[in-house]
Amino acid sequence: MRRLTAFVVLVAMIGGFAAAKEPVDLGMVEKIREEGLEKSQVMEILWYLTDYSGPRLTGSPGLKRAMEWCRNEMRDWGLENVEIEPWGQFGHGWELERFSIHMNEPYYSPIIAYPKAWTRSTDGVLKGKPILLEYEQVEDLEKYKGKLEGAIVMMPMNRKIDIGFEPDAKRFEDSRLQEMSEPIDPSQNPDDSRRIARFRKRMELRQHLRKLLNGEGVAAILEGGSRGKHGTVFVSSGGSFRMEGEPGVPAAVVAAEHYARMVRLIQRDVPVEVELEIRSRIPHDDKQGYNVLAELPGSDPELKAQVVMLGAHLDSWHAATGATDNAAGSAVMMEAVRILKKLDVRPRRTIRVALWTGEEQGLLGARAYVKSRFGDRLSMELKPDHENLSAYYNLDNGTGKLRGIYLQGNDALKEVFEAYLKPFHDLGATTVALRNTGGTDHLAFDAMGLPAFQFIQDRIAYSTRTHHTNMDFYDHVVEDDLKQAATVIASFVYHTAQRDERLPRKALPKPRGKPAATP
Repeated sequence: MRRLTAFVVLVAMIGGFAAAKEPVDLGMVEKIREEGLEKSQVMEILWYLTDYSGPRLTGSPGLKRAMEWCRNEMRDWGLENVEIEPWGQFGHGWELERFSIHMNEPYYSPIIAYPKAWTRSTDGVLKGKPILLEYEQVEDLEKYKGKLEGAIVMMPMNRKIDIGFEPDAKRFEDSRLQEMSEPIDPSQNPDDSRRIARFRKRMELRQHLRKLLNGEGVAAILEGGSRGKHGTVFVSSGGSFRMEGEPGVPAAVVAAEHYARMVRLIQRDVPVEVELEIRSRIPHDDKQGYNVLAELPGSDPELKAQVVMLGAHLDSWHAATGATDNAAGSAVMMEAVRILKKLDVRPRRTIRVALWTGEEQGLLGARAYVKSRFGDRLSMELKPDHENLSAYYNLDNGTGKLRGIYLQGNDALKEVFEAYLKPFHDLGATTVALRNTGGTDHLAFDAMGLPAFQFIQDRIAYSTRTHHTNMDFYDHVVEDDLKQAATVIASFVYHTAQRDERLPRKALPKPRGKPAATP
C-alpha cells in the first residue's frame, strides 16, 4: 500500500473530511499536489504568453502569436480536439507602431504616457501649447465651441495624487474571508440610487464631450485622470473596434505626476509646449474573433458526453504584456490540464479548457461560445448541450493565490466545494463565499443558468499597480501563487469530472426578450 504523505494524514485526522457526502480521492490529490507544486511548468507557460507573445489586444498580432503557441503546446501535451475556433465577427484589430511624447517648454522633460487603443495616428509630429479644458457640467462645454480645431487638448484633473502610505500589494485577512463565507444580510445592502444617478450624469457629460472633440477636429487628447501613481498608467480604449465604428481622436493617458505638473504650470500662466507622435495601424484584414479549445476526453460511456470546463481570457490590453490580466489565469488553466494529462488521468466526463478572447471588450468570446453551444440568453431557448455541462471554472483576478471560491448564488454546492477545498487548507484555500462576483467570463455561463464559478484570489497589487496598466509584466507575478492555483483547480476539475451526478444547478433565469435576428 502506498504511503500517504504527511499532508494527507493530517487532513484525514481533521474530523469530517469530505463529510462522506462528497468523496474526495486523497491519493489523486497527493499526485496532483506533487506534480503541481514540485514539477510545475506554469512560469514557462507564462513566459510564452507574455514576453514571447507581447501585448494581446484582441485582433492583434500578439494575440495571434499567443493563440498559436497555446494550440501547438497543448497538442504536444497530447490533448485532443485542440483548435483555434472562430466565434464570430470581432471587428478591427489595432497595433501601436511608434509613440513619443515630450514637454519642450518651459524646459525639456520626457513624459510617461501611453496611447489609448483604437485611436488614430497623429498627423506626423505635433507641437503645440495644450489647451486645458475646465468644466463640471454639460453647459460648461459651450465656451469651447469653435476654439479647438487642430489643438492638443488636456482634460481636467479632478483628483489629488495620494502619497501612498498603504502597501500596494495585499492579501485577504482571515476576518475578511470569514465575512465572505457568512450569509449576506439584505438589510445591510446600500442604497445605490445616488451612485447610479452620479454615474449617469458622468456618462452624459462624457458623451457631450466626445461629440464636441470629434466635431471640433482636435489634433490630440491628453488625459491625466488615471488613478495610477508612481508612474503607473491605467489605459484602455479611446475608439471603436467595431466594423461600423470609427477610430478615436489620437489620445494618450499621461502618468499622474507628469500630468499634474503641466496642469499647475498652465494654471499659473506659464507657457507649456508639448511634442508628441502616435503611429498606429489596423494590422490585418481578419475581422474574426477566436477562442482556443482543447480536451481530455471522457472515458465513461454514460458520462463522457458531459463536460467540465475551465477557462480564462487570453486577451489583454496593450500598455504591457498583460501578465496578471490575464496571462496568469490562462497559464494556470493550461497548467491544470497539463497536470491531469501528465498524471494520465481517465476522467469520466470530458474536461475542456477554453482560452477566451474579446473579454476586455465585453466577454465577447465567452458569450459567443455560450450562445452557440448552450442557448440564447434573450429567449432562453436551450440547446441540447445545455444539459451536458457539469461546471465551468474561471480564473481572472491577477496573480494571487486561491483563497476559495464564490458560490455565485448556488448554495446547494456549499458542502461539495468545502470538501474539494479541505485538502488545500494548508495552502490557504479555505473559503466558500456565499455571494456572487462579476466582471469576467463565468458570467456568460451563469446568465444561462449553468453552474459557473470564479475563484477567490488574493488581490496582491492588482488594483493598484497591474490591472490594465503599463506595469503588467511578468515581473509582477508570484510564482508560488500560480503553482498553488493550478494545483487546487486541477483537483476541482478532476473531482467534478468523477462525480456520479452533475453539479446541482440554480433555477433557470427568465427570458430577457426576443432573440436578435441572425444576419
